[in-house]
Amino acid sequence: MTKTEQELRVELAACYRIFDYLGWSEMIYNHITVKIPGPENHFLINPYGLHYSEVKVSNLVKVDINGKVIDDTPYTVSPAGMVIHSAVHEAREDMHCVTHIHTTEGSAVACQKEGLRHDNFYSVLLYNRVAYHDFEGITVNPGEKERLVESLGNKNFLILKNHGLLIGGSSVAEAFINTWFLQRACEVQVSTDSTGKTSTPISTEIAEQSEELMKMQSAASALPIGELEFKAYIRLIDKIDPSYKD
Repeated sequence: MTKTEQELRVELAACYRIFDYLGWSEMIYNHITVKIPGPENHFLINPYGLHYSEVKVSNLVKVDINGKVIDDTPYTVSPAGMVIHSAVHEAREDMHCVTHIHTTEGSAVACQKEGLRHDNFYSVLLYNRVAYHDFEGITVNPGEKERLVESLGNKNFLILKNHGLLIGGSSVAEAFINTWFLQRACEVQVSTDSTGKTSTPISTEIAEQSEELMKMQSAASALPIGELEFKAYIRLIDKIDPSYKD
């Protein structure tokens, strides 16, 4: 195992524990994957059958782009996970880490005809950054790969209609913070809708400025996108249960 792979395993295992801590796990389902640099097109995924709280460095499964398990491991991988994640990793060289969640709020927004509205603090930051993919049933048909990739395009945020959320980033940290923003936007939208009151719209002019405003906010840190937030949560998980490093 290379040093790079070892470091990625630690980051990915920590990410699974963070997702579980935040309530984003879905029993033994859903996935977070990270691509290992190199021409082999290998990536790491969670063992099928384990809860996110059980994922650790040593039981992450290494697979190739076709879903073949590379490691000597007793675990298998989810067919749905392989269709979704292999499609994205193969098509998007820039998307090194991909997350897929079925949170109540994310799935609720995915079921709404209008999708994500840009009328709250978090959703407006995602203006023109979210793509949509039509529902085709449980994602185990390899034929859906091409359509999924086409729906995603060059964006890092994909709402799978009637299904859930798919998010990516150039690193585990960026994929984490991107997931947090979309999930938070969905939470606020669902909470706003539950009041039964009309929400206050945000102008297109303000929405179009959001990307530049975010750059101004990010300028306060010299670290790559998501690193500050991801490291803060790693410190929290280390206090609770550092066994993900095993």
